[in-house]
Amino acid sequence: MKIDSLPIVGEPLEGGAEDLVFDSMLLLGPVIVVLIAIVGRSALTTTIAVAYLSSFVGYVLYRGVYRGS
Repeated sequence: MKIDSLPIVGEPLEGGAEDLVFDSMLLLGPVIVVLIAIVGRSALTTTIAVAYLSSFVGYVLYRGVYRGS
């Protein structure tokens, strides 16, 4: 099963900027928020949130510096 075959995910990936990593990270954000809402705030969920934000910001900066020029 490919990620673009999922019902909600397929359309944003088709209409996106053809950057699978960026689109996947955008779609993963709300999943992390729901996970934190269900499980509650703990060291694990804080670590997951920090890792997600760090990787998202890092990837955006990478794209801006290395592929933007």
